[in-house]
Amino acid sequence: MTTSVNHDQAALWNGGSGSAWVDNRVTLDQMFTPLARFLVDRAREVAQHVPSGRLLDVGCGAGGSTLALATALGDRWHLTGADISAPMIAVARSRATHARAPVGFIRADVQTHAFPPARFDLIVSRLGVMFFDDPVAAFANLRAAARPGAVLHALAWRSPAENSFMTVAERTAVSLFSGLPRVPGAPGQFGFADRERVAQILSASGWEEVTLTAVDFECAFAQADLSEYASRLGPVGLALARMAPHERTPVIDALVDAYAPFVHNGEVRFTSACWHLAARVPAV
Repeated sequence: MTTSVNHDQAALWNGGSGSAWVDNRVTLDQMFTPLARFLVDRAREVAQHVPSGRLLDVGCGAGGSTLALATALGDRWHLTGADISAPMIAVARSRATHARAPVGFIRADVQTHAFPPARFDLIVSRLGVMFFDDPVAAFANLRAAARPGAVLHALAWRSPAENSFMTVAERTAVSLFSGLPRVPGAPGQFGFADRERVAQILSASGWEEVTLTAVDFECAFAQADLSEYASRLGPVGLALARMAPHERTPVIDALVDAYAPFVHNGEVRFTSACWHLAARVPAV
């Protein structure tokens, strides 16, 4: 493990947020299956030209996307998942052992971790690149860890306005909790909403052929999991964890009611509006 410079994010993902993601990993993997499939398709495209190689999954969480990529690429590729969260890395390692997959997981702050230089042929991320204190330094570190000509494919959220499902809880509870409004560009879920800013970050950190393409994914999970999702994840989940049980119940009921427009026939359905970040390491 490397020492983290992202102190706030390290505290968050090794505390309540990390525990909530671990507890809800099955629901979250189901939700984000379309995003994982998108990255699998991009990886397969790379593998057509690089039959064997090394892949780094940035912000791999509990390893769902990493394992899906390992299944798609086969044993000619070796995959590494990196995340700042110890609880999630522990789960990811357990899952990889059970699956006997050619995947290694490291707990690391990707912004500063001393990766072997020029090691990876492909770097991917499913919603894991928006949390750096210094994104230029982070992407420069990733570029140094990638081989000449290596490719980056990452997904990041677009704006809150384009992701109404993702802001239901905080819009519903904004009158109850202070500090819920998000700061544009700050590390966090919507930290990469600004297309021009993200393009400048990638270019400034030494990547070339930078493109950001708007992509939408139709996501779903079981309605039975909605209460747990609404009450455990995101800024509102953290705020609710500090409340007494009798205070939490009416708030959770109000949250579940607020998600009603997204509930259809026993499923919660919504659109994830993302950027597809693509770039390449300059060839020698």
